[in-house]
Parts: sequence; structure tokens; C-alpha cells
Amino acid sequence: MEDDDFILISALQHYSYCQRQCALIHAEQSFADNVHTARGNADHRFVDLEGYESHADVHIERALPLVCEKIGLRGKADIVEFFSDGSAYPVEYKHGVRRPQNHDDIQLVAQALCLEEMTGHVVPFGAIYHIGSRRRREVKITDELRQQVVDITQTIREMLQSEKMPPAPNDARCTECSLIEICQPQMLAEQVKRQTLRKNLFSVEDDCRSC
Repeated sequence: MEDDDFILISALQHYSYCQRQCALIHAEQSFADNVHTARGNADHRFVDLEGYESHADVHIERALPLVCEKIGLRGKADIVEFFSDGSAYPVEYKHGVRRPQNHDDIQLVAQALCLEEMTGHVVPFGAIYHIGSRRRREVKITDELRQQVVDITQTIREMLQSEKMPPAPNDARCTECSLIEICQPQMLAEQVKRQTLRKNLFSVEDDCRSC
């Protein structure tokens, strides 16, 4: 697989949250900060520094580069705990509370698939560490989540190759998005609305044809 065909692991989280956000970041290289991204960057300062430490039978790697040649993924893991039997346990750090959707789980499972290819050991579990509550939430790496990672990776690859920008959702997600000023979802929604009105301006409803 060519280097340009590899998808960043972070793109899966972006795509599962908002397809347009993913395209803006990974196709157009657009990014902006808001209070949420600033807090997330501050909370990630420790795990973004490459390094390692060992405790008893656990070896901990920070900012570990990852790759999965099979499906074309690459990126970094915040924390990976390696045990004496060679098995790995990825831990993804998140600033906010647990989300009702599985955006963060998808990103964690992508890391697990990379680790499985790199180590030759099955990764049955990982964890999301919620910095605000200082608690881990263990995630089971199910076959369903694995398939979602494979499918989303290919969908992102096709989207980037098509060079087509997905439509703006213009819903509750937009108010928290740091790219709202770049994306302009409300303006785009109004444009679509006006185009639809112009298209149907002179159309005759079926119920009125017999009038």
C-alpha cells in the first residue's frame, strides 16, 4: 500500500463524529482551536511526549507510533501497557465525559488492530481514560467494532480520493466544533434551502393539476 493510502487513526474519530469535519481536517488541512481543543491539548501534554517506564511486570510506552499495513492505518497511541507475556493494552486519553456514541471506542479499536499486527498478540481489551473524572472505562474489542474500523477506514480513503466535501450537518454537533467558522454550516444550510426553493418555484403540485 502506498504511503498516501494510509489513513490516520485520528481521522476515524473525526469521521465517526462528523464526516465534514474529517474532510476539512484531513483533506483540506483546516484546523482551529476552541476552549475544548485547548483543554484537550493541555491534558495531553504528558502522553504526547514519547517515553517509557516500567513497573513490576508492566512496561508502559507513551506516544507510541502505530501502523497496520493490512488495512492501511497509522498514528500514535497515548499509552500502551505491555505485559510480560507480550500482550498489549492501549489506553486512550480523553478530556471530556463519556459520549453516548462510540467515536472514542472506534479510535481505540483502531489502535488495537495496529498493535495486533505489530506484536502478533490478540488485543481483547483496551481503555478510555477520562481525564476529568480520572477513571478508566474498559472497552471490549469486539468483532463488530473491528469491522466498523475496517469499513470506516475504507470509506475515509474513498472520500479523500474523491475530493468531494460532505455536506454540513448543521445540528447540535456544530455548536461544540472548533471548525464552525471555517465550515459555516448554517450559511450552507440556507444556500441549500434557497436552491431547493428556486428549483421548485414553478413546479405544479399533483393535487392542483385538476384544479
